[in-house]
Amino acid sequence: MKTIIAEKPSVAREIAGLLGASEKKDGYLTGNGYFVTWAFGHLIGLGMPEDYGITGFDKASLPILPNPFLLTVRKVKKDKGYTADTRALKQLKVIEQLFNRSNSIIVATDAGREGELIFRYIYEYLKCNKPFERLWISSLTEKAIKQGFDNLKDGKEFDGLYQAAQGRSRADWLVGINATQALSIVAGNGIYSLGRVQTPTLALICKRYLVNKNFLVQQYWQIQLSHNKELIDFKTISKTKWEDQKIADDALKAIQRIGITTITSLERKSVTEQPPLLFDLTGLQKEANKKLNLSAEETLNIAQSLYEKKFITYPRTGSKYIPEDVWTEIPNLVRALQDRETCKQAVSRMKWGRFNKRIVNDLRVTDHHGLLITDKIPSALNAKENAVYDMIAFRLLETLSQACIKEIIDVSLQVLHYDFTAKGCKIIEAGWHSIKGSFSDDDSELVQDLPELKKGDELKIKEATVLEKETKPPVLYTEAGLLSAMESAGKKIENEDERKALQNIGIGTPATRASIIETLFTRNYIQREKKSLIPTEKGLQVYELVKDRKIADVAMTAEWELALQKIENNEADAGAFQKEMETYAKSITYELLQTSIAQGNLPKLVCPKCKTQQLIIRDKIVKCPDEVCNWLQFRNMCGVQIGIADIESLVSKGKTSLIKGMKSKAGKKFDAYIVFNEKAESSFKFAKNKSYKK
Repeated sequence: MKTIIAEKPSVAREIAGLLGASEKKDGYLTGNGYFVTWAFGHLIGLGMPEDYGITGFDKASLPILPNPFLLTVRKVKKDKGYTADTRALKQLKVIEQLFNRSNSIIVATDAGREGELIFRYIYEYLKCNKPFERLWISSLTEKAIKQGFDNLKDGKEFDGLYQAAQGRSRADWLVGINATQALSIVAGNGIYSLGRVQTPTLALICKRYLVNKNFLVQQYWQIQLSHNKELIDFKTISKTKWEDQKIADDALKAIQRIGITTITSLERKSVTEQPPLLFDLTGLQKEANKKLNLSAEETLNIAQSLYEKKFITYPRTGSKYIPEDVWTEIPNLVRALQDRETCKQAVSRMKWGRFNKRIVNDLRVTDHHGLLITDKIPSALNAKENAVYDMIAFRLLETLSQACIKEIIDVSLQVLHYDFTAKGCKIIEAGWHSIKGSFSDDDSELVQDLPELKKGDELKIKEATVLEKETKPPVLYTEAGLLSAMESAGKKIENEDERKALQNIGIGTPATRASIIETLFTRNYIQREKKSLIPTEKGLQVYELVKDRKIADVAMTAEWELALQKIENNEADAGAFQKEMETYAKSITYELLQTSIAQGNLPKLVCPKCKTQQLIIRDKIVKCPDEVCNWLQFRNMCGVQIGIADIESLVSKGKTSLIKGMKSKAGKKFDAYIVFNEKAESSFKFAKNKSYKK
C-alpha cells in the first residue's frame, strides 16, 4: 500500500477520486492500493518556550536558543494558556497508522516552501523513515494531477526546499521570541511583539507616515495657456514655478498683453510599450488592492479558492513567466475563454498565429510558473471571485498581445522670455491596450491630443490663468504600495554595494507577505484609514523604540531572504545560516534589554470604582490591580482604539470626547461619547441624547 498525504481534505478528495480510492474511512479514503489522507495545514510546529521549561518572560532566560528545536502538535488557546489541538491530535494518529501500514509515501501537500514544511514536520515528528516521493504540480485539473503521478519525483530532490523552509521557521522563532520577550520585559507594560519580517515592515509604514505628517507644504504658482488650432483645444503650462504669487500675476499680465506664443522646438519620438508579464502572487495582490480595494489576505484567499476549484494554477508563485513546455497549452486556454461572457469580446481581438512569446523563459520560472487560468471555465462564482478570475484571464490575453506603439510629442513654446511646454500622445498601434480598451493607469502626466504643429508656428492665446498649486508629500502606503515596497526593499538600501547585491530581493516572500501585513493589524500596530495604512499609537511607540536597531533593518532582512533562496537551491549551508541567526538573536536581545523606555508618558489614574488603586494601562485594557474590585475597561470599542487622552478624560471626568467611526454589529458606522454611570460602567451617549449599554 501507498499513503498519499495532501495539505487539506478537499485536495485529498480530488486525488482519491482520480485514483479510484473511493472507500471513506475516518480521516482518510482508501482503494486501489492507496490510502489518501490529509493534514489541516500545519499540524506540527516548533515548540514554545514553555516546552523547554521556560515559563513567563524572564530576563535571566534570554536569549533562548533551542538545541535541538522541539516539534509539538499545533496548539490552541484555552483559558489563559495553550493546549494541544484535539482535532490535530486525532488526525496525526490516523496519519501515523497509515504510514505504518504502507511501504512508501507520496507527498501531495502544496508544491512550495510551506507545503514542504507541513509534510516534513509531520514526517519528523512521527519519526517515520519510509521512502517518499513528491507530487509536484501547478494546477489541480485532472490532466495536471495525472501528469504529476506519471512523473513523481524523489523526495530527496526537495531537501533544499525543506531546509530553506525549516531555516525560515527557526529564524522567525529565534528573532520573534527573543526580541518580543526582551522588549516586553523592558517596557513592563503589556506585550510588544517583534518579528524578523514584521518589524522592518512596520518600520516602512511608520517612516512613510512620519515623513508624510511632517512634510512642509509649499505653495507655488504656474501659468496655464489655452489654445485652439484645427478645432482642437489644448493647453500649455509654464516651466517656471513661482513661489511668489505677485510675480506670477505680473507675468500673467505681460503674457496677456502679447497674446501670442511661438513654438521654439518640437520633438517627436516613437515609444514601444511592451505588454505586461503574467501575474505572480504579489502582482495580483497589488492590482486587486488598486482596482478592487481587496486586502492582500483577501486576494490570496480568493486565489486559493479558485485554485482548489481548478479554475487557476497554483497562486503562491513568485514567477511571471512560463516554461517552454507550457506554451503549447496557451492557445487552448485562450479558446476556452471564448465561452466566458466577460472575455468574449477581448478574445475576438486576439491575433491568432501572432501570439507574443515574451512570457516564455525557462530560466525565470521558480518553483511554479506565472498565474494562468486552466481550461475549466467557471460559471457560478461570487462577485469577488469573478473579478479576480477576470483579472488573471485578461492579464493572460494582454501578455499574448503585441506591443503598443505610441508617438510622444514634446513641444516647447515661448512668450516674451517665459518658457511653456505641452505634451501630446498619439496611439499608432493599440496593441495589448486594445484588450481592455484603456490606455492609462495613472494620470500623473497631462497627455493630450495635439493638432499638427511645427517649429516657428505662432499660436493665439485664447485664455491665460494662474494656477495655485502646492508641493505634495510622499503618499501614505496603501496595501498595494506596501507590497511594492516589500517586494523591492533591496532597491531602497542606501549602501551601494549592498543595494547591488540585493536589488532583486524583497522582504518576505509572495506567499508570506499577506500574513505579515495581517499580523500588524492583529497586533494593533497599524490600521486602515480609507485605503491608506497608518500606524497606531502603539505601532509608532514600537517604531520609536526599535527604529535604529538591527531588528528594523530592511537590508538585513533582505539578505536573509537571499540566504534562504541559496539554501533552497543547495548553494548555501542551512547549519551556517542557523548559527548566524543565533548570533543575531543574542545581539538583538542584548541590544533591546539595554533600551530605556520612558515610563512617564502614561498618566497615573485612580480606579473610578474602588477609588483607591492606581490603574494599570495596557494596550488592550485598562484595569484595577485589586482582584476584589476587578474593574476593567476595554480600549477597543466597536472597532476604534481609544487613545490615552480619552481614557484619562473618561476616568477623571466620566466622559470621552466624541469618538468617530465606530461600527455597530450590523456594520453601520456611528459617532458617540463613551460615558460612565455611578458604578463606573461604560455606555454610549449620542449627540441626540440616545444612549445604550455597551
